[in-house]
Amino acid sequence: MTKTTPRATSGYSTWRLIADEVRSEIIDGYLQTGAKLPTEAELAERFQVHRNTVRQAVAALVSEGLVERRQGSGTYVLPHTLLLHRIGLRTRLSESARDTTTTFNRPLSAELVTDTPAEAHDRLQLQGRPALKIETIGHTDGSAVARSTAWFNADLTPELDDHLRHTRSITKALQAIGIDDYVRTWSAVSARTATTEEAQDLNIPAGSIVLVVRSLNSLTDGRPLQYSNTRFRADQVELDIDFDAFPKR
Repeated sequence: MTKTTPRATSGYSTWRLIADEVRSEIIDGYLQTGAKLPTEAELAERFQVHRNTVRQAVAALVSEGLVERRQGSGTYVLPHTLLLHRIGLRTRLSESARDTTTTFNRPLSAELVTDTPAEAHDRLQLQGRPALKIETIGHTDGSAVARSTAWFNADLTPELDDHLRHTRSITKALQAIGIDDYVRTWSAVSARTATTEEAQDLNIPAGSIVLVVRSLNSLTDGRPLQYSNTRFRADQVELDIDFDAFPKR
């Protein structure tokens, strides 16, 4: 009989829970750059699991570039930086990453759709009208850190998809159709396990955690412009929410 990896009551694999806890200790600074991780035997004792389970957890951290194994020596924490992504009135990934070498969003697709998700449909006040759906991947310093799906009010963004194909930039495409400014009017933040497709796009191990930001951007006159659902790599991005930027409810 094949022995399976133990699972928590939530159905989340034990090795992933261990990886999450050690990852948090690295990101929070309890395990600093250059620090040596406890041995597999020590971690197995700490978490009361088999060493194979610990081995899976450490392998996930290795694949994320947070630690490296050194033959005959052990496993050590590598230098790493978190992208501090600020969520305020005018939220742009390029603004959050202005100190990095390169920042860009790579468009994957743009299409007019009528099957807009309920929340996007309602917040954009579409009333049954189609939306322009755009898929992108955000990169900083050559690393994919965000996977975004956005729906635009098609009535407000004529020919946006054509300009996007030429400019390869949503901001520049919006400017080309006369939209120079827009503001964040609503956001919600959550976390969950990445889907298989998201894990592939963000180059993270299956079962990794992503931070999910659902948001609404509006024109300065209040008309809803864009609803987006963006999934960030939890190991590389920290969200900084400016609560004063949003209207009090």
